[in-house]
Amino acid sequence: MATRKRPTLDVITIGRSSVDLYGEQIGGRLEDMGSFAKYIGGSPTNIAAGSARLGLKSGLITRVGHEHMGRFIREQLVREGVDVRGVKTDPDRLTALVLLGIRDQNSFPLIFYRENCADMALCEDDIDPAYIADSRCVAATGTHLSNPNTEAAVLKALRLARAFGARTALDIDYRPNLWGLSGHGDGEARYIESAKVTAKLKSTLHLFDLIVGTEEEFHIAGGSPDTLLALRAVRAVTPATLICKRGPMGAVAFVEAIPASLDEGISGPGFPIEVFNVLGAGDGFMSGLLRGWLMGADWPTALTYANACGAFAVSRHGCTPAYPSWEELEFFLGRGVKIPALRKDADLEQIHWSTNRSGDWSAMRVFAFDHRMQLEAMVEDTEVDRARIGRFKLLCLDAVREVSAGRPGYGFLCDGRLGRHALQAGAGSGLWIGRPVEWPGSRPLRLEPELGVDLGGLREWPRDQVVKVLCFCHPDDPGEIRAGQEATILRLFAAARRNRLEFLLEVVPSRVGEVDEMTTARLIERFYDIGVYPDWWKLEPMTSDAAWRHTCAAVSARDPHTRGIVVLGLDAPMAELEESFAAASRHPLVKGFAVGRSIFRDAARAWLDGQVTDAEAVAMMAEKYRNLCASWDRVRRLAENEAAPSVVAAGETA
Repeated sequence: MATRKRPTLDVITIGRSSVDLYGEQIGGRLEDMGSFAKYIGGSPTNIAAGSARLGLKSGLITRVGHEHMGRFIREQLVREGVDVRGVKTDPDRLTALVLLGIRDQNSFPLIFYRENCADMALCEDDIDPAYIADSRCVAATGTHLSNPNTEAAVLKALRLARAFGARTALDIDYRPNLWGLSGHGDGEARYIESAKVTAKLKSTLHLFDLIVGTEEEFHIAGGSPDTLLALRAVRAVTPATLICKRGPMGAVAFVEAIPASLDEGISGPGFPIEVFNVLGAGDGFMSGLLRGWLMGADWPTALTYANACGAFAVSRHGCTPAYPSWEELEFFLGRGVKIPALRKDADLEQIHWSTNRSGDWSAMRVFAFDHRMQLEAMVEDTEVDRARIGRFKLLCLDAVREVSAGRPGYGFLCDGRLGRHALQAGAGSGLWIGRPVEWPGSRPLRLEPELGVDLGGLREWPRDQVVKVLCFCHPDDPGEIRAGQEATILRLFAAARRNRLEFLLEVVPSRVGEVDEMTTARLIERFYDIGVYPDWWKLEPMTSDAAWRHTCAAVSARDPHTRGIVVLGLDAPMAELEESFAAASRHPLVKGFAVGRSIFRDAARAWLDGQVTDAEAVAMMAEKYRNLCASWDRVRRLAENEAAPSVVAAGETA
């Protein structure tokens, strides 16, 4: 056996990658779809992402095109936590594309656009022995055995894996039209008898430690329409553990000889859920199975994981987006099925959403130049063209870029009405971007007209923009005002989730009434009570440690997976901001700040008045923003250093 260092990956999958365009209208023909949602796709790609969500360190070997869709797959894999060292960029071929629909619970039409596509150009040269050596397992899917070049790549990866002592797994993943057995319109077909395909599969089965398939997939692998006979034919050429998926009846494992009945195999419990979408269910199943198998679980436990992940997949839209996180899976297995249509289970969906968000925002240094009312007032005072507000916001963005210098943990708040060009310029920059939707200063809360009466305007937003709403509210608000504002926020929150946008709720009770150390905590509890789960809270600075403790406890108790809290500035002088930072920094749930006027006020007045140039205005704001960032970082480090000894001491005592 070849020697190798300790692998850093648990599993590498190899084979198909595509962009899936899923029809959003349910119950109609694919011909009649009016809109599509875009996801990553292809069984190995789905499995790599699904297993990463479950805590495995996964990688992928495939090819993508040198174009926008290829970059989308690569970037989304990174967001999912998948190692992409094995993802090659093909300079000549396009990324594969699949169109899919949900007709009814038995019909799921799909069209594969795979003519001379990038992933089918995978070849032996794309298989790096060092990469294979860095994984405990290589998992292949059957489609890439259908072409001589891709087959050679898969076989090389498998032989290297076995030489390095790694495990190997096969998901048969039989798609007849990808083997050239049916036409383009038959993408939904799952079984066509073929002696040629059977012979090809049988020639490779001895290379695997684990083989997974539906009954029909074992029919093609074993060359018999009788499932038991097919399983015995497979067993005759391989000692691998065989996992036979049986749809609603769950799945069974056969470790040794095939018994007289499928029911005599090792099984795990199934789950009584509503079937909404079977596409991608097998990939979800494989992800759960790999989690159990590679982490040393027994077969009943591994099959339980697999069946549960398959249940999630058939109950939601899309393939990879449907798969659970490990936290979500644990919650589901501990609580059980509450609503058979899992996508309608609010508790489960909240965990699904909050544990599958991407991006590390453990530090938040946000320049807030979303102000509209204040800048419009400055324009009136200086009697300059209102269009200059938009130009000034571009200068604010320049200041953010100068200070952040491409480093993580920086961002900005900017509106779409006056700051549209800055929002567009900042898209895809890696900066955190928040976008306000409230009409400035409104109470009761009103929203910007650009959202539309039905809030359909959110559908036009880029996915990296966070919906931010400011509400002037207080726990003791009169009933009518409270009901109206809460109804608006509920509608907005639901619309944000529907459009897969994160949601930031800013509450300012001090402008409405008297506040004490429990005021903000009471507000937060009220919003959770009515079903609003913000990804972010934006809160007033509090100098009382007790107020912060109550506030953070209220958030943590109701949403342990929240992104966190940012502190707003309220046009405070730098000395006051630093004092508020010191108080907030002692609480880990507070991730940073979102401050605006303290940074841009002086520069805006001077620039609008023509007293400074563009470069001078940027320099003025960059200096203040940089100093504010340094102040936050300094007090955060001090707070962490102060907390560290007590953590160690607690551990020693335990």
